[in-house]
Amino acid sequence: VQLQASGGGLVQPGGSLRLSCKASGFALDYYSVAWFRQAPGKKRDWIVCSRKNDEKDYRNPVRGRFAVSRDNAKSTVYLQMSALKPEDTAVYFCATSTLDLCVVEEEMYNLWGQGTLVTVSS
Repeated sequence: VQLQASGGGLVQPGGSLRLSCKASGFALDYYSVAWFRQAPGKKRDWIVCSRKNDEKDYRNPVRGRFAVSRDNAKSTVYLQMSALKPEDTAVYFCATSTLDLCVVEEEMYNLWGQGTLVTVSS
């Protein structure tokens, strides 16, 4: 049972990137999935989530630029990031929760991916 986050890399400001979070060993249908990020020297913050019923919620700094989607048949949640800014540079983590809610508290998430680094720089 694990989550595998991937898709990070170096991108120029204004560019786009798509992250993937693939679940192995369990069905993603029964979980809400959130993305967090941790910028250098800062704490990890919740930025977006996809509830079990596929309703979505976004934190203000990424609203309108990031889009979360899920493909339960592939057990994968995607984070499409557009109009990237240098302040989006961070390690991005995905995590699952059994709650059908978007919650910001890390302790409400039971399984975490390993993180993937996104660097936005010219």
